[in-house]
Amino acid sequence: MDIKSLTQDRALIFDGAMGTMLQAKGITPGEPPELWNLRNPQAILDIHKQYVEAGADVITTNTFQAHALKLGSKAASDEVIAAGVRLARESGAAFVALDIGPLGRLMEPLGPLTFDEAYGHFRDQMMAGAAAGADCIIIETVSDLYEMKAAMLAAKENTGLPVICSMTFQENGRTLTGADAVTAAAVMRGLGAGALGANCSTGPGSLAPIVKTMLEYASVPVIVQPNAGMPSIRDGITSYDMGPEEFAELTVDLVRAGARIIGGCCGTSPEYIRRLRTMAERVKPGTPVIKSVGICASGSRAVAFGRSFVEIGERLNPTGKKRLKKAIVEMDSVYITGEALNQINAGAQVLDVNVGLPEVDEAVVLPKITKLIQQTADTPLMLDSTSPEALEAAARVYNGVPVINSVNGKKAVIDAILPIAAKYGAMLVCLTLDEDGIPETADKRLEIAARIKDAALSYGIPRENLLIDCLTLTASAQQDQAMETVKAIRRVNPELGCNTVLGVSNISFGMPERDIITEAFLGTAIGAGLSAAIINPLSPRLREFLDAYDVLDCRDRDGARFTAKYAPKNTNQTIKPVEAETATLNSIITQGRKDEAAAATEALLNAHDSLEIINNEIIPALNAVGLLYEKGTIFLPQLLMSAQAAQNSFAVIKSRAKQASSFRGKILLATVQGDIHDIGKNIVKLLLENYGFEIIDLGKDVPPEAIIAAIREQEIHLAGLSALMTTTVKSMASTITQVKENGLDCAFIVGGAVLTPEYAKSVGADYYAKDAMEGVRIAEEFFKDEKIVDN
Repeated sequence: MDIKSLTQDRALIFDGAMGTMLQAKGITPGEPPELWNLRNPQAILDIHKQYVEAGADVITTNTFQAHALKLGSKAASDEVIAAGVRLARESGAAFVALDIGPLGRLMEPLGPLTFDEAYGHFRDQMMAGAAAGADCIIIETVSDLYEMKAAMLAAKENTGLPVICSMTFQENGRTLTGADAVTAAAVMRGLGAGALGANCSTGPGSLAPIVKTMLEYASVPVIVQPNAGMPSIRDGITSYDMGPEEFAELTVDLVRAGARIIGGCCGTSPEYIRRLRTMAERVKPGTPVIKSVGICASGSRAVAFGRSFVEIGERLNPTGKKRLKKAIVEMDSVYITGEALNQINAGAQVLDVNVGLPEVDEAVVLPKITKLIQQTADTPLMLDSTSPEALEAAARVYNGVPVINSVNGKKAVIDAILPIAAKYGAMLVCLTLDEDGIPETADKRLEIAARIKDAALSYGIPRENLLIDCLTLTASAQQDQAMETVKAIRRVNPELGCNTVLGVSNISFGMPERDIITEAFLGTAIGAGLSAAIINPLSPRLREFLDAYDVLDCRDRDGARFTAKYAPKNTNQTIKPVEAETATLNSIITQGRKDEAAAATEALLNAHDSLEIINNEIIPALNAVGLLYEKGTIFLPQLLMSAQAAQNSFAVIKSRAKQASSFRGKILLATVQGDIHDIGKNIVKLLLENYGFEIIDLGKDVPPEAIIAAIREQEIHLAGLSALMTTTVKSMASTITQVKENGLDCAFIVGGAVLTPEYAKSVGADYYAKDAMEGVRIAEEFFKDEKIVDN
């Protein structure tokens, strides 16, 4: 199946919702839809045929969550998937897409699911679908880029099928874990998606800005499969507020903008696809203007090369740093994350990470430290090693698009490194040296750069992903080479179309007042077109230069940051790294430094009582982080890391107290019957516990009678219910109704991806929480007369 050729002249049409159709056919609340492939295959086949008759080119299999975590075993998953592919094929569809959804669990470091475990579950599904004869794979409704990476690698490494990737976004334009459209597109494109885009979320109008942004960064076809607007329950039936005509008009507008694959998600039916097909046949897909910029990214933050100067922090390199060497050998997480955060706070946009020591196995240590830093910081990383094995291991577990440092003109190095960069979509530092060493002239360095570029293009690595390093030699020993480097930089972009990078500190080696020379060389190189530099962001002189340059480059709009930092009252301000030993518990929690929280709490307990620590350190820190989250300054990963740091602090307080009880209020939490997705519930639980509430967690797939029994036995007056799928929202409504029929005095907060304030009201809930922090605010208001009492 050649997706690109199929979408050359017209939009490829996918089908619409399966859950909505199954509800109409009488699926019971909580019944896994995937099992209908075996229990009621004729109903599934009938739905598929309706979509084919409506004009769908591609039928997705009824296998959205046909994995062992939900169905109990790989054997059950294999059977369901084989039946799902067979039924889709029997519908007469031109193409069959194996449908893969999220696993329903938070991945590390936010949750218990490891990358390898997720990969294993996805691998089993992909192999079963390929063996059954699927034409392509669609990985959809994913809200965590790290999970998307595990799924994509499982598909690419274990099948030869084209892979379509589709994320789901919240109202703020980001995924649950904080990725925006640029970051998501960069990661999916880099990992080799045959098509990428967005689905579910809301209606086509709300998805339009996300899709249009993706179109600017995607070099592959873009898919969009929106919901039919927003849901509500009317007369016990879930319905959506957008009809087929409006849905088709708005979705086809995205085809005019350049989307080449369209279909429907929740709330759509064959009639929606029929109208979509009719309108789309009259429209030729637009041709968007692609922005050719190199992008590296973490799971929630992207940095573009080629627009503004990029500052890369150099301090996580043990060369000449005895304390860092010791930290790497001992895996001192406190010191290592402290070094990372100090550079980020000083202004570094990317961090170089090097663990090259003879006493460590880089292939083991580099991925460990990569994951350690990504637990605390959302700044993209440059993976720095001469070991292909270490680079492969670290790139695999890295969340996002890394920069690999480095490749050079030696054939053996090119053959070893380029496949790694191509596989993981990484940007790549390219050193202009080869078997003959470092050339003395700019011409020779350009020749090597061109040779690396041509080799990279043959691997499918775009030229904008290459960072040509024209190499910095010491002015003390090779003075005439400084300007040769500058000459080479000036030619790279015009002649090769690539970006440039330099490690500038070497220029001043062996000279007094090194920062003076380094600053002058950096300014000269930037003037010649340097895209990025690997520097010490904690150098006061370089910091002043770069702060000033940000004003001139318009990165610091109106000079606001410069003015705030260098106004007369701050003329003596210098950059002071925060040492782990002096960091306050408040700052530790705010920065999510969970490994430091317990020790800091232990120290405070020697001089303060637990209530003082809770009220003066922990709660203010959580409030500050919560406010940043609500403003969209930070995202779910940072919120959860702070919550976990606070949890570690509370654990120490509880262990030191003879009896520690929370009297703020008792809250019951449950994911309703038939729904195995407990990510949202677990996030809410973690935050509520940190705010002093006692949580009775009944888990997932909880029947109404179990909730009723717990409310009665535990004397619960506030309960939170979660549901992700439209097919299980009925269970939410049924549970609330039954609780009220039993005469129990209990208010309900509800939340979940498919819920809205109107939807919450229609199921009988008292409160709607759009996210975990709003759940905390509701609980605080509900129990506002309660206080935390420490006995």
